[in-house]
Amino acid sequence: MANLVQMVSKTTTLTTKQSRFIDNLLAGIGTQEHCAIEAGYSRRSAKVEASRLLRNSKVMQVIQDKLKMSLGTRSIRALQTISNLSDNANSEYVKLEASKDILDRAGITNDSGNQTSPTNAIQVNIDLS
Repeated sequence: MANLVQMVSKTTTLTTKQSRFIDNLLAGIGTQEHCAIEAGYSRRSAKVEASRLLRNSKVMQVIQDKLKMSLGTRSIRALQTISNLSDNANSEYVKLEASKDILDRAGITNDSGNQTSPTNAIQVNIDLS
């Protein structure tokens, strides 16, 4: 994972410390200051360096690229989970909701063009005219 950050954005060249800071930050190992210390910045200047790094456009671009990559991977797993629930959940209600979620994400709605509502929902119409 050490060089993965540099592979994400090939046009952006970062120092080793900057790359380590990003890796630490995205791994959630602690505060921004702690991430800077673990990346090799001095304890005395770590807080200031972390602040500078997070204002650096190159660093922020790599963070954004890396987050997009991570979210893309997680979205695939999320869809697999919803699909699995639709097929294998013990509860019929969970199967229904997972199936409706899949259809909604595919852009498919009921005939009236509205999202389906639960069968036990109470609807109140008040005519104020």
